[in-house]
Amino acid sequence: MNEETREIYDSRVLRSLRRVIRAVDKYSHKLNTELGLTTPQLLCLDTLARAGAPLTQKALGETVSLGASTVNGIVDRLEAKQYLLRRRSGRDRRQVFLELTPAGRGVLETAPSLLQDRFSTSFAALPGERQKTITEALELVVRLMEADTIDASPNLFAHDKVEPE
Repeated sequence: MNEETREIYDSRVLRSLRRVIRAVDKYSHKLNTELGLTTPQLLCLDTLARAGAPLTQKALGETVSLGASTVNGIVDRLEAKQYLLRRRSGRDRRQVFLELTPAGRGVLETAPSLLQDRFSTSFAALPGERQKTITEALELVVRLMEADTIDASPNLFAHDKVEPE
């Protein structure tokens, strides 16, 4: 491959990454403006709603792939907005469960569709081999950017984990 072709590919990759970043930023801004929530906050509320039962903070963090301190801050803010409650277990007082309040359920009903859900639906419609190719290419981009040690929620897949084939 000659230098000119390589520069064209570099430019296309960077433009594509920038568009993805902008789409996520625009969605986050819209969400914050309309609901006063961040994307991780909405993701946590949505995860609690879909769980069907109260979750511990640790379980919530594992489900959304966020660290304990990050989830703690999110839960503090959601509790202050009265979107969730912390309830101690009757059996083991050390365990604290998170429950959505009616206000939390209400905000989820008015929330726009998760950007992640739109992507997930479109991605799922692709043939399996195409999904695998895209997944592997993006994972390679992450490694090439030396970003594979950055902790990140798989929030483009809000409800399902991507399992390798």
